[in-house]
Amino acid sequence: MPKLLVIHGAGMSMRGKAQIDVFGPMTLPQYDERLRAYAAELGCDIDIFHSNAEGEVVDRLYRAHGTGLGGCIINPAGFTVGYGALNAAITQVDYPTIEVHISNPALRGRISDVGRHTRGVVTGFGIQGYYLAMKGLLDLARQK
Repeated sequence: MPKLLVIHGAGMSMRGKAQIDVFGPMTLPQYDERLRAYAAELGCDIDIFHSNAEGEVVDRLYRAHGTGLGGCIINPAGFTVGYGALNAAITQVDYPTIEVHISNPALRGRISDVGRHTRGVVTGFGIQGYYLAMKGLLDLARQK
């Protein structure tokens, strides 16, 4: 069964508690529940990781290198702009990464640095963006 890594970046623990007008009322545990349901529907296994510390996210990316991981989905949240170590790690691992955002950061004047280093970017589709990213990564993995 293919395995995917999902990373929630800085500030994701505040989902459903702050900026509800932008990100909606879902909390991070509710995101995770939905992501597990998507994975079950698509026939894959997921490992979900959250940290507000860039170094911990970088370490998690590196730990997955060489494990046969099918890919990574990252919502960098607070790490969207200005985190060079994170961006470098994404380019150094042996699996594709897709960036996902619930909203569209460009509408708020933010252009993601992370997206410049990932295989693709999905923005503005709400929680369904994760499903799209999972499906895309699984399709890539099956093509190998």
